[in-house]
Amino acid sequence: MEGWRGAWYVPCLASLETLQELCRKENLTCKSIGITNRNLKSYEVEYLCDYKVEEGKAFYLVKWKGWPESSNTWEPRKHLNCPLLIQNFLRDRNEYLSRGRGGKAMKLRKHVKTLKPAIADYIVKKAKQRIALQRWKEELNRKKNHKAMILVENTVDLEGPPLDFYYINEYKPAPGINVLNGITTGCECDDCPAEKCCPKEAGFILAYNKRKKLKIQPGLPIYECNSYCRCGPDCLNRIVQKGTPYSLCIFRTNNGRGWGVKTLQKIKTNSFVMEYVGEVITSEEAERRGQFYDNQGNTYLFDLDYDSDEFTVDAARYGNVSHFVNHSCDPNLQVFNVFIDNLDLRLPRIALFSTRTIKAGEELTFDYQMKDLTSDSAEGLTPSKKSIRTVCKCGAMCCRGYLN
Repeated sequence: MEGWRGAWYVPCLASLETLQELCRKENLTCKSIGITNRNLKSYEVEYLCDYKVEEGKAFYLVKWKGWPESSNTWEPRKHLNCPLLIQNFLRDRNEYLSRGRGGKAMKLRKHVKTLKPAIADYIVKKAKQRIALQRWKEELNRKKNHKAMILVENTVDLEGPPLDFYYINEYKPAPGINVLNGITTGCECDDCPAEKCCPKEAGFILAYNKRKKLKIQPGLPIYECNSYCRCGPDCLNRIVQKGTPYSLCIFRTNNGRGWGVKTLQKIKTNSFVMEYVGEVITSEEAERRGQFYDNQGNTYLFDLDYDSDEFTVDAARYGNVSHFVNHSCDPNLQVFNVFIDNLDLRLPRIALFSTRTIKAGEELTFDYQMKDLTSDSAEGLTPSKKSIRTVCKCGAMCCRGYLN
């Protein structure tokens, strides 16, 4: 084992701020976490907790970054150089007040010298949520393997990042399942598609046109060039494997559907948007997990039933942005089976393509009960295995009323 020196190394589960706080409390320096002799006793405003007026002067209760809340201090407004944090504080305060008036804007009376505890508590919760969502956004963008950005937004409630979700870029197979099934050959094309390009060798047509947009009908498979093909990265038959090309935002919906995903860029018709990834498990294991998910009202199981019904993708704990895409009975995304470095028909990759032009800021959705035209199954996200009916909140004119 390279680098072995007779000791075990385990990842530290404490946050950076917790470690900084411990260093300062014990008067220790640690260069690796940014605590040096020069800044050991320095102070930086993390967020503002409360407000009061004394002798005609405005004061804010300050939470100092890397210091415990017991170190919070009241500071005069004129001593604070944090305009954005003050702006956040005032916006959160006004938001709380407006909620009590049915959404109508409301300002504090000038003679009010202190905030009610409930208002201050809400402001602190919003500040902590803002920090948590920012860290989550940074984590998602560190882990993704595509160039487009992932943003996170919650202007609806105090919900923070999901506690039991881990971002992955590709399938995470359960023990004994091989999602890379020994492909050893590729096409010899210098300029795809040629006479013996990957789709033609599989007995199908090329899925994309010269503008790299989808040209096949739903139900037909997509065979992309693989890692053994002679063609380069600019080949027009390498689309899904390059990852999401659009910047997307995970946002909190305002009608009780939890998190959703919206695009930050215009998406043209028949464009690849994202892949659906998660744990690859057996159908037997999916049946067991499905009973548990039923009781929670969650739907993350996607049957890989292009050729058979042996495997299922479970995106409940492990997944990418697609984990947060909501259902619609009138969706703007369509599912396609894709084969690249694995030609096992039981284990296709799942790609989501746009069915129409999608405007920037529009929510992305797909039909959890979409029909796979190449199989006998009429469902994709295992609603047939559900015993509890889940009410649909998609709001479409053609809404079926239930997700299953």
